[in-house]
Amino acid sequence: MVFLNKFFASVYLAIVYASTANAFTKHSTHRTRDIGSRGFQVEAFHPETNFQTFGAGLEQPPTFVPVSLSDASVDFVKSRLGVDSKKVSYKSGFTSRPSKVAYLKQVHEGVPFANAVANVAWKDNKVVSFGSSFVKTERIAASKPSVTLKSAISKAEATLEGKYNGHPAALEYLARPDGSVALTHVVQIQNEQAGTWYEAFVDAHSGEILTVTDFVSDATYKVLPLEKQAFPEGQEILVDPYDPLASPLGWHDDGTKQTNTTAGNNVIAYKGSQTTGLTVQSGEGLVFNYTYDDTIAPTEGQNVDAARTNAFYVINAVHDLAYRYGFTESAFNFQTNNFGKGGKGNDRVVISVQDASGTNNANFATPADGQSGTCRMYVWTRTPVRRDGSLENDIIVHEMTHGITNRLTGGGTGRCLQTTEAGGMGEGWSDALAEYVFSLALDVARLISSSRWTEQKSGTITDYVLGHYVINSPAGIRTRPYSTNEYAIHDISLNNVD
Repeated sequence: MVFLNKFFASVYLAIVYASTANAFTKHSTHRTRDIGSRGFQVEAFHPETNFQTFGAGLEQPPTFVPVSLSDASVDFVKSRLGVDSKKVSYKSGFTSRPSKVAYLKQVHEGVPFANAVANVAWKDNKVVSFGSSFVKTERIAASKPSVTLKSAISKAEATLEGKYNGHPAALEYLARPDGSVALTHVVQIQNEQAGTWYEAFVDAHSGEILTVTDFVSDATYKVLPLEKQAFPEGQEILVDPYDPLASPLGWHDDGTKQTNTTAGNNVIAYKGSQTTGLTVQSGEGLVFNYTYDDTIAPTEGQNVDAARTNAFYVINAVHDLAYRYGFTESAFNFQTNNFGKGGKGNDRVVISVQDASGTNNANFATPADGQSGTCRMYVWTRTPVRRDGSLENDIIVHEMTHGITNRLTGGGTGRCLQTTEAGGMGEGWSDALAEYVFSLALDVARLISSSRWTEQKSGTITDYVLGHYVINSPAGIRTRPYSTNEYAIHDISLNNVD
């Protein structure tokens, strides 16, 4: 908890100091979405927010006795907004020297607001920022409900196709888009079989469901599914493709912190910088919906974000696939947190997208267990509009397989595939896995026993090539295709993809 407090404090103050002194911003937010299988439509609304920063900070009145964070924050909001202290309620906060942050709610006749809130941040006992979405209360509903809680629960259960889970219900005010304020019963509705978990705000006077919080956050990625070889086969939207056996906390949680970027327990995908070069979710709830356009340069439009998202997905998917077949923590795999299952942690894969150190290639460095494997993906210059290797899955899988085979050969040392013959085997293994993947049910379920070649679209398995997209040639980057004829001997080039 101390770590999280420091982390969030650092993030909060970083945002604050990125702003200009005495900066002032305002905005309100709306979102309409369908809830449940019946398509029940609700609107999420947050009132207009006023946010200010104060440069070096506002001096606070001296006190003879220590003042608690709750009292200090309530007093500041009271003086800043000119409201009675009974209109403000301290919700939570934390201190991480030299900073501290407090979160508060608006209150009316003892009933707190769900979406009219405030926050105050200090550094060195000076207020450096203040945000508030407090609303006017001329059109506020009576604080005593006329609809019973039992009736509200029944309405929510029927509409949201679940059952009240017994969590203590609450009475809260809800600011509405038209400027009115509704009184609501707030209840939690779950359906464990369907995997849903909602928080419903039921009007305590009309019985109408006004809005819904969806606690279940599905991770969504627009990528080339692992069964596809390259970009021309088309991006798809995949929801929660992780394997819970291999990645029990999903792809964005290492057990210590959660992210909304292309960084997680198994891999971090970035361009230029591992701190500022990440792709951030494009929508609420780990949505990475970026469309690649290969008619423009890899650096233009949404292409960088799409490339990082695809690289993040493919490395994670291969991690989960290989885990099912024995490349686990104790077998020297790549993870930040090994969850006490053996091996050395702190070695997730680091993949650099559109790496500036080269072109027309890709490579993977595999140090011993406990140090991150590092993959570099380059832009290819052999077409009029350059093509990004991160949009050719077989190249990424090829590189990740180098990490797998170098770790598994020799007991995690990364030292055993250095001779010409061993290197040749490593290249062949990487090409083979790039073309041969197992169909996984990555929907929190199971491994499907059937297997297929990545490129194969029918029961007849044909010869295949590697890297055809990046050079726009059906022959691919090798001098010969891989043959399914066990008697055929081909000269396989070891050039281009290391």
